[in-house]
Amino acid sequence: MLNIYKDEFTLRQTMEERDFEFHHYLDLTPPDVEFHEHPFYEVFFFLSGDVNYIIEGRTYQLRPGDILLTSNRDIHRPEITRGKPYERFVIWLADDFFDRLQDWGDDLSACFTDAAQRKYQLIRPDGPVLVRLKALCEYLAEEQTKRVFGSRTLLHACLIEFLVYLNRAYFDTPDTIRRDISENDKINQVVAYINDHVAEDLSLDQLSHVFFISKFYLNNQFKRYTGLTLYQFIMKKRLTVARNMLREGVSVMDACMRCGFNDYSNFLKAFKREFDRNPKEFISK
Repeated sequence: MLNIYKDEFTLRQTMEERDFEFHHYLDLTPPDVEFHEHPFYEVFFFLSGDVNYIIEGRTYQLRPGDILLTSNRDIHRPEITRGKPYERFVIWLADDFFDRLQDWGDDLSACFTDAAQRKYQLIRPDGPVLVRLKALCEYLAEEQTKRVFGSRTLLHACLIEFLVYLNRAYFDTPDTIRRDISENDKINQVVAYINDHVAEDLSLDQLSHVFFISKFYLNNQFKRYTGLTLYQFIMKKRLTVARNMLREGVSVMDACMRCGFNDYSNFLKAFKREFDRNPKEFISK
């Protein structure tokens, strides 16, 4: 690894740039990161450490060089074991970033779209592609510290090249790497049901009835595989969907009702706790 600039890690989950942000992090003492979600795409490029990454009930046992894709609906968190330097590249892409690339001819969001449909977000690039992807990230890290003519243009060009190789790596990744994923089919079904029925009754009684399983088993296994209690996950999911609706121009009241909140006051309090911002601050102008 080149001796290139590294960012100081923060828990910030909002973008400060219009199109994208690139970060190179190295922590000798791993940070404690809670379950979170963010209103943009994320590419997590794992370089070193001892990390299991939980995304929507699936735990990915990461190897150096692995890449994870998350969208603006995915609840996720790294579980980091101390003892090894924790290094990674992180790229954030605005949720409308790919819309501005449509005239280029290729849909560079294809890997994110397919990963969301398959609920399978791990990429394990082969040797030559991995080397290329790392080299492009190192160039991004170096170039973004410069303040010379054309730097921003070169950053965009390099990012687009990275996304091309990222898509190639995604669609070339063999299914055999699924053995590095810890998951439970029944819990996967419950998570999918929650995602598809966020406005409906998602009580423990209702879900245990829908899936013909005991409430004790559901509670126990859901926490084991998602890292959150059923109530915590449903609340985060409803708030995430509500935030995304607000960013699409839906009114605060409509977002509240359409995401399963029956009490407007409780919705406002929960939203503020989750995002540290009022719902109206997310409404698209």
